Amino acid sequence: METKIFDLLESGEAILGLELGSTRIKAVLIDEDFNQIASGSFDWENKFENNYWTYSVDDVWTGVQECYFQLTQNVKKEFDVEISKLKAIGISGMMHGYLPFNSSGKLLTPFRTWRNNTTSEASEDLTKAFDFSIPQRWCISHLYQAILNNEPHVSEIAYLTTLAGYVHWKLTGEKVVGLCEGSGMFPVSDKKEFDENMLRKFDETLVLNNLGWKLGEILPQLKLAGAKAGNLTLEGSKLLDKTGKLETGIPFCPPEGDAGTGMVATNSIAIQTGNVSAGTSVFAMLVLKNKLSKVYPEIDIVATPDGKPVAMVHSNNCSSDLDAWIALFDEAYKLAGANMSKSELYELLLKNALDADLDCGGLLTYGYVSGEHITHFEEGRPLFVRKQNSSFTLANFIRANLYSALGALRIGLEILFDNEKLEISNVNGHGGYFKTKLVGQKIMAACFDTQVSVMETAGEGGAWGIALLASYMINNDFGDLEEFMDNKVFKNIPTTSIMPEKAEVNGFQQYMKEYRAGLGIERAAIENI
Repeated sequence: METKIFDLLESGEAILGLELGSTRIKAVLIDEDFNQIASGSFDWENKFENNYWTYSVDDVWTGVQECYFQLTQNVKKEFDVEISKLKAIGISGMMHGYLPFNSSGKLLTPFRTWRNNTTSEASEDLTKAFDFSIPQRWCISHLYQAILNNEPHVSEIAYLTTLAGYVHWKLTGEKVVGLCEGSGMFPVSDKKEFDENMLRKFDETLVLNNLGWKLGEILPQLKLAGAKAGNLTLEGSKLLDKTGKLETGIPFCPPEGDAGTGMVATNSIAIQTGNVSAGTSVFAMLVLKNKLSKVYPEIDIVATPDGKPVAMVHSNNCSSDLDAWIALFDEAYKLAGANMSKSELYELLLKNALDADLDCGGLLTYGYVSGEHITHFEEGRPLFVRKQNSSFTLANFIRANLYSALGALRIGLEILFDNEKLEISNVNGHGGYFKTKLVGQKIMAACFDTQVSVMETAGEGGAWGIALLASYMINNDFGDLEEFMDNKVFKNIPTTSIMPEKAEVNGFQQYMKEYRAGLGIERAAIENI
């Protein structure tokens, strides 16, 4: 096997996937059988500066370079090969946000990420004008809010893109994004392109502001899965590989956001399939058979990388507050002289949560590190509340945090399940919420009240998902993306499935009654603290 991998690496047949996630940048190499053969990573964190959640552009490139360098060092150590050639590359990143550039390629504002809930006026105006849900996270909401705010940089905009689109542009020179990524920038039509009527409506609004550009001129070109989207340039090679060994000319697939790569990594792009990605944020992607009956501000309509409509329920907050509590417990363990790794501590505490009262014993928590559009909060206050007679146990406390991480998501899902009668027989899960075996999966099944499956490859994440899309680009003579994934990638991948238990579903629903009733406490905390 090692000889086979050595030959693959030596001949430049490996495929690279790189994703810029919210807490980690990860790169993976895969072989012709889609197996991960090497990886590298770089930890980073967003910062709250001048009332915006952001990452610096310098950190983007430091992280990309260090991540790729670590991968090459791991390859050198494991297989004694120095990478100079690759068969294909794919770039993924956090969807949405705001990265506007002028004609010289200068970034006009610090990167405004998906986590910002600062565009409510724009979101409401655009949703009304388009009769189409335009969430606060979307690029077009950030742009229109900047116009409403009379921000001086707006007249200078020559190009607007996403994080993945930006990195791809700098590596290839091509101003393109994949269809799923683009559908989180601006609505796409059944023609699988930015909606012409909505573009026209937007430009009619812009005329009043005397801007020197039209929206269609500053957006990237959309590309379907399987299309070629440029090649590594000399400048791009220097940005990616600080050692200068990587050859130019390597083909790239269209850059995609984490929602698209999550669908691919869980084989959830067929009609009436679904997946849920749970980490810093949590979002469910449910591929639609029919269009929704009406517009719901809580529900995004986006697309799979190959163009099928998807209902997306996105909650800005998931595991961040739980992670903070675990870090606090870690301090206590260290103070007591205990020798336990962070991963062991997670395992210990999360498994203990399975012994909790199914309604969490009356404990209530809101992990709102940032705002939450589904429950209508523009900013957040992490909050824990209990009554005098609540059952204040460690197991109940951890379980309450695990429930709360899915609270806003559940409220959005109820719109689809109750109002639209959407039926999903199975949801594929991936992300950090599922790392402790069975725990997150059981609670997610209670939240959805449906079967939740976790594939053996679920931990590979978006970097693997974009590597699969890069592989499809050079193998798309096999058929459409759905066939490629069903018959080549996922044919024999082991999967663990859990059906919801009625008692746990009832316990989760009881917790949700308390969660809804307590939202006023969260509002008071935001207004007074």
